[in-house]
Amino acid sequence: MTASVIDGKAFAAGLRARVADQAARFEQAAGRKAGLAVVLVGEDPASQVYVASKAKQTAECGMASFEHRLPEDTTQADLLALVDALNANPAVDGILVQLPLPRHLDEQQVVARIDPDKDVDGLTPLSSGRLALGQPGLVPCTPLGSLMLLKDRLGDLSGLDAVVIGRSILVGKPMAQLLLAENCTVTVAHSRTRDLAEVVRRADIVVAAVGRPEMIKGSWIKPGATVIDVGINRLPPEEGKTKGRLVGDVAYAEAAEVAGAITPVPGGVGPMTIAVLLRNALVAAHRNAGVALDDKAL
Repeated sequence: MTASVIDGKAFAAGLRARVADQAARFEQAAGRKAGLAVVLVGEDPASQVYVASKAKQTAECGMASFEHRLPEDTTQADLLALVDALNANPAVDGILVQLPLPRHLDEQQVVARIDPDKDVDGLTPLSSGRLALGQPGLVPCTPLGSLMLLKDRLGDLSGLDAVVIGRSILVGKPMAQLLLAENCTVTVAHSRTRDLAEVVRRADIVVAAVGRPEMIKGSWIKPGATVIDVGINRLPPEEGKTKGRLVGDVAYAEAAEVAGAITPVPGGVGPMTIAVLLRNALVAAHRNAGVALDDKAL
């Protein structure tokens, strides 16, 4: 048995196309473009590439992109003042502060300052509370993208046994909440779970988000299970090469021989994150402007 590959890159392209279509409809209805603001503090190379990609894709989808690049030594007060200004700006529907921030800045305080109705990363305390209570709100991008891939592959998830490996506020915890809302039976496991292999082995759905390269082995996977690998880890370079391979948290070659379907790394969950960010910004725009949006359109 060889698992079918869940092509996140193709799904993300389709989602971006739907976002572009709905963004044009929003502009007609609201008389303005939906707007996404991204704040980058410092010179982290990976963050710079990521922010540039977000800005490019925002514009390609027909939305307004507001980039704010601040120096490494930006003070907490200045950063909070910028967030306050973006909260008050009616042209800005979504706000994303690129993490991690430089060490002298308080990330929790900055994130909590974002208006929850503009919190396209879904990380404010109120956004987390809304998700836990099953109330409408903005949901973290990576877990929501993972759920979209699961529903596209499996349809109705009701009654399925799901194991989420990882308990971060970025992925693990919101992923568990989303699966519960889909009527799955959910176990949140982590690196200290006793007999983790046996816990994983009973799952119809495995979401790996533990941040350890190829930790989940093929022998842990229930035959026919659907595996969503959120991890992205770079291995040490092999002899004669300058860069190591990118791998997920799942030993892909082993797991693919047992699973029914699996996301590759790269090309699985990764492309979904920015696509869902754009989707969240557009959802926020409709809510902020009082313009109706057909939920099924996105």
